[in-house]
Amino acid sequence: MKNIRWTSYIGTAALVAAIPFSCAMARAQGSDDAHIQAEAHKALDSKRFANVTVEAHGDNVVLGGSVANYADKEAADNRMHHVHGVHGVDNEIQVGGARVEDAALREKLSKELATYRVGYGTNAFNNINLQVQNGVVTLSGTVYGPTDKSDALAVVSSTPGVRDVIDNLDVAPLSPMDDQLRIRLARAIYGAPELQRYAMDPQNPIRITVINGNVTLNGVVDSKMDRDIAGIRANGVSGVFKVTNNLQVAGPSKGK
Repeated sequence: MKNIRWTSYIGTAALVAAIPFSCAMARAQGSDDAHIQAEAHKALDSKRFANVTVEAHGDNVVLGGSVANYADKEAADNRMHHVHGVHGVDNEIQVGGARVEDAALREKLSKELATYRVGYGTNAFNNINLQVQNGVVTLSGTVYGPTDKSDALAVVSSTPGVRDVIDNLDVAPLSPMDDQLRIRLARAIYGAPELQRYAMDPQNPIRITVINGNVTLNGVVDSKMDRDIAGIRANGVSGVFKVTNNLQVAGPSKGK
């Protein structure tokens, strides 16, 4: 009986000792949460984040509220990842602003993405596919380099009406041989007398994708003859392994 009483006493004493320790831990955790939350608010000290809410739960931060466009939502997320002590961000920010019909939003984005790299020498080598559903924009296809990809995403995320962005864009592998092929292909295709008018179009409707010597042509041309000529010229370039001609022929209204 004495041993039982002594064991019971030890267990009770341990429990009593653990209670202050647990309370201290809870106070420390609460202090950490408050500190992280304060630092998070400092990071979002800007008019663009005026309606954003922050809740800290340990090293995880939950963002709520609303912003004017998707770019601001991304910026808030990025700033949180640079706050000391934050290891996870749950971004539940809603994108506000006026609603834009999917068809109108797609048309606007298509025009902007068709010329977003004009002047940088890579416009003809970027092939971007675009889908819009309920304000959610999905980007796919292949672009020349990382900068081309980041610029395309920036164009989309800053456009009013975009609620979310799904990035399925691929970046072509770095290859000096493919770079040489791109130049020769552009000269061969846009240099053809029948196709020279496309070279004067800043949207470059004939898109040239090169990956490990394999060439894919995308875009829209005025006639089947233009499509066939582009394919023949591409196949005639030395060093090309294979050409996939995905060029589409526009309807009657295109030529008009």
